[in-house]
Amino acid sequence: MPLSPAELKRKADLLRLHVIEMTTAAGSGHPGGSLSAADLMAVLYFRVMRHDPGNPAWEDRDRFVLSKGHVAPVLYAALAESGYFPTEELLTLRKLGSRLQGHPVRGKLPGVEMSTGSLGQGLSMSCGIALAGKMDGRDYNVYCLLGDGELQSGQNYEAMMFASAKGLDNLIAFVDRNRLQIEGDTEKVMPLDPLPDKWLAFGWDVFEVDGHNIEQIIGAIEEAKRSESPSVIIMNTVKGKGVSFMENQAGFHGRACKPEEYEQAVRELKEALE
Repeated sequence: MPLSPAELKRKADLLRLHVIEMTTAAGSGHPGGSLSAADLMAVLYFRVMRHDPGNPAWEDRDRFVLSKGHVAPVLYAALAESGYFPTEELLTLRKLGSRLQGHPVRGKLPGVEMSTGSLGQGLSMSCGIALAGKMDGRDYNVYCLLGDGELQSGQNYEAMMFASAKGLDNLIAFVDRNRLQIEGDTEKVMPLDPLPDKWLAFGWDVFEVDGHNIEQIIGAIEEAKRSESPSVIIMNTVKGKGVSFMENQAGFHGRACKPEEYEQAVRELKEALE
């Protein structure tokens, strides 16, 4: 039985709680963008994607590529909650010898499809996986999550052109449009708007949603799966979503909570869960 929107929202807040606990224990990491992507991750891993934690190499599984690899904490939280490894291991994030490195490493942890972290490369990798599926006659879908600041890298536009030219209708990209990157406002660093028009110009079907509205995310994915072209879902989100003092703060792009901040963040997220 698929989880309801209310159950998925609760799952997203649980992922957020894991992110705060993990990054605080590590004393480093990228909580802001992890929190803004939590609703999507809940929808993908607990409703949409075809995957099997007991058989991570299943050939017909859907593939997820975390192009913005610095938000590995939310991916690790989703994998652990799905059953790929024990949730207790989450607290080893960034520790020496841990399988949970600061950026995902393929082959180190079950469920990680690609090693990412060099921004701008994930969409190209996703194109290759999607094309391989077509060539092999398989019906899996490829889902790729990009940061909006990441779209300042030119390689993405080559990948957009390639996906359209090859008819990769089994590829769905997501843009976490929280409008903040490590240097600040994306539109001041390197303007991206009008972002939907850019994707349209490269032959993609474009959907724009509230990235914290579970129903809108599900609806857009269902529409995108019916498309005959590659699709992108631009999710308008809030960086640091779910923790009041972190919301819309570029400073939390790559900074963990201090002890007093941690107590407040955990309290707020536990209240949301209850």
